[in-house]
Amino acid sequence: MGEPAEWAKKIRENPIKQLKRYSVYFDTYNGVKIAHICGSCGKKAVPLALLGADVTVFDISEDNKRYALELADVAGTRINYEVCDVLEIEEKYYNSFDVVFMEGGVLHYFHDIDEFMRIMYRLLKGGGKMICSDFHPFTKISDILNLEQPAMSYFSTEIFNGEMAHARFFDDEIRSKMPKCSYRKYTVSEIINSIIESGFVLKSFDEHPAWTNENVPGEFNVLAVKGNCTENNINTYLI
Repeated sequence: MGEPAEWAKKIRENPIKQLKRYSVYFDTYNGVKIAHICGSCGKKAVPLALLGADVTVFDISEDNKRYALELADVAGTRINYEVCDVLEIEEKYYNSFDVVFMEGGVLHYFHDIDEFMRIMYRLLKGGGKMICSDFHPFTKISDILNLEQPAMSYFSTEIFNGEMAHARFFDDEIRSKMPKCSYRKYTVSEIINSIIESGFVLKSFDEHPAWTNENVPGEFNVLAVKGNCTENNINTYLI
């Protein structure tokens, strides 16, 4: 991304542009409370904040936090940033957000997608929505995004170790020092069923071409809404 001041200048020029295709899933920004899950170095959180949203990033990296807060500061805005395991987000954040937002491929970091979706559901206020953009499950059998990860059976439930998706952008010396991650890739049906079974009302599932080949799927975007039920009656709601 470069230095925070350099990136902040680009963001300030056109915050909507920095949100790319995700912008169509937001009805408004001003005053909207957004939980950005695995928000990394703030490249989407900062434009959202500049547009008037109240953004809290949840991410596991202190280094990402330092960069993101500096980026927000030089861009002339502010974001909240919680360094934590997403699956252990404190209960004080439950029923707090209008939107939970994730992009850039995060589902594969979580080995139990049902547990992950239950947390997303709890973070939202009644009627709040989840915007989830991720790598298309088709990448399980073909490395069409050039992530340099192993291909496998589409129906595999294997957990495997591999590089972070962005590691390939660094030179060999830096790349060799980057930690490996433990991944679990899901099928389309596993993702959709987990969203529904967690209590969400699925509004749309949109597929998009790969960056390197427009003839095959590379990403998907999900829009889902939390029903107006409480934690006490969620089991009834799911039946």
